[in-house]
Amino acid sequence: DVLDTWFSSGLWPFSTLGWPDKDAEDLAKFFPTQVMETGHDILFFWVARMVMMSYGMTGKLPFHTVFLHGLVRDEKGRKMSKSLGNVVDPLSVIDAQGCDALRFTLATGTAAGQDLNLNMDRLASNRNFTNKIWNAGKFLLFSLEGMTDDDRIALVAEAEACSSELASLPLAERWIISRLHATVDHVTAAHDRYDFGEAGRAAYSFFYDDFADWFIEGAKSRLYGGDAAAARRTRAVSLYVLERTLRLLHPFMPYVTEEVWQNLPHVGATLMTQQWPAIGAPVDDTAVGRFD
Repeated sequence: DVLDTWFSSGLWPFSTLGWPDKDAEDLAKFFPTQVMETGHDILFFWVARMVMMSYGMTGKLPFHTVFLHGLVRDEKGRKMSKSLGNVVDPLSVIDAQGCDALRFTLATGTAAGQDLNLNMDRLASNRNFTNKIWNAGKFLLFSLEGMTDDDRIALVAEAEACSSELASLPLAERWIISRLHATVDHVTAAHDRYDFGEAGRAAYSFFYDDFADWFIEGAKSRLYGGDAAAARRTRAVSLYVLERTLRLLHPFMPYVTEEVWQNLPHVGATLMTQQWPAIGAPVDDTAVGRFD
C-alpha cells in the first residue's frame, strides 16, 4: 500500500489524469505535455523516472523538452538551510521589495541552468525598475489630461497605426519604434530558445536605456512645445511603445505592468490576454544609425 516517494512521483504525468482509464478526458487532453521545468538537482531522481514510467506504462514520452533551472542560493553561494540560518523567506522579500522585483531578479539574475546567488542589492535595483515602469505610465497619463473618452479611443487607433506609418514619422519617433521592433525580435527569439534571463534583460535594457532615459526625456519638449500636431503624434508613439513594452515585461512583472496597462487607453479586458507583439515589424536602420 505504500509507494517509494520517487517511484510514485515517476507516475505523476499520467496517474494524476485518470490513468489507467485510457479514455479519461484529462488524460486525453493533457498527456503527453510539451515542456517539463524543474531543478537540475532532481534530474535523475524524478525526471528520468517520469520518462521511463510513462514510456513503459503508456508507450508515450511525457514531454519533449526538459528545462532545468538553477538553485537559489544565499549571497555567498551556499545552499540555504535552517542549520546555517541563511534561509531567505520569499514572503518577507515580497513585503520589502515587491513580488515583481523578486520575480524579475530570479528570472534574469543568471544564465539558464546556473545557480543564482540571491543578492539583496539586486532586488532593490529591480524594485527601482518597477518604480521606473510606474513613473513612465504616470508621465504618459499626465500628457493625456483633458482628453475626452472619444479622444482617447482615437489615440488608441493612432497608436496602432504607428508601425505602418513609420516612414512618415520624425527621427526620434522612427528611432524608438525601430528599437522597439528590434527588441521584440530579440526577446521573442530568446523565449523560443528558453533563454528567459536574456529575454528579461533585453526588455529591461530597452525600457530603461532607450525609452525612459532617452525618448521620454526628449518627448517633453514636443508634448509641451505648443505644436498640437507634434504633441498628438508624440502621445500616439509613446502609447504604442509603452503598451508593447508592457507586453514584453508582463511575464516577468505581471502586477505593475497590468496596473499601468489598465490605466492607459486600451482595447481589451486585461494585459494578460493581449497578443504577443508581432516579430518582423519594420525597422528604419537609417534612423537608428543617425540617432545613435
